[in-house]
Amino acid sequence: MTPEELLTTTRTVRKRLDLARPVPFEVIEKALTIALQAPSGSNREHWHWVVVTDPVQRAAIGDLYRRATHEYIESSGFAGKLYSDNASRAAVQQRVGSSIEYLADRMGEVPVLLIPCLGTGSAELPEGNQAGLWASLLPAVWSYMLAARSLGLGTAWTTLHLQYEKEAAEILGLPSTVHQAALVPTAYYTGDSFKPAARQPLSEVLHVDRW
Repeated sequence: MTPEELLTTTRTVRKRLDLARPVPFEVIEKALTIALQAPSGSNREHWHWVVVTDPVQRAAIGDLYRRATHEYIESSGFAGKLYSDNASRAAVQQRVGSSIEYLADRMGEVPVLLIPCLGTGSAELPEGNQAGLWASLLPAVWSYMLAARSLGLGTAWTTLHLQYEKEAAEILGLPSTVHQAALVPTAYYTGDSFKPAARQPLSEVLHVDRW
């Protein structure tokens, strides 16, 4: 793939994750090794990567994700309910909502669950510049997803399990000074490839010099 193709076809994969095909651990290690080349604030590299492959552990994390997602589905902000007054966008949102529900009930079956974390040295997150804090991790998470795509894997960036972050930390044995950022299901995907998503025109969101 060209860089442009990689960047425009790394999509959120839910229904097309292959739940039956194992993912060799060395493939995950390769994607993470690439991810570690991402920028890290002050070059601290205080990121940690929890790779969950054990079926019992995956099922336990999947249960938390299912509970959190079904609560989200009942909320007014659920993706499948957005833009109900716009027929074309509503149809897209309903497809997104359907895929969210699908993954909610199968998260624990995904072969690899990646949980990226920050080790801050404190049980409490520091006050102030949260953007700077998480910017030391989140670019690396996206780099992992791009690397996974280049290696033939599909991923999805999810955060709903963080509603039960303490319970997840107990399942994973995380110390109180380590904070979870996301849950990235990773698997080979079914079908051939992906295409770019429909997005707003740049002209509608671009601001030059001032708002």
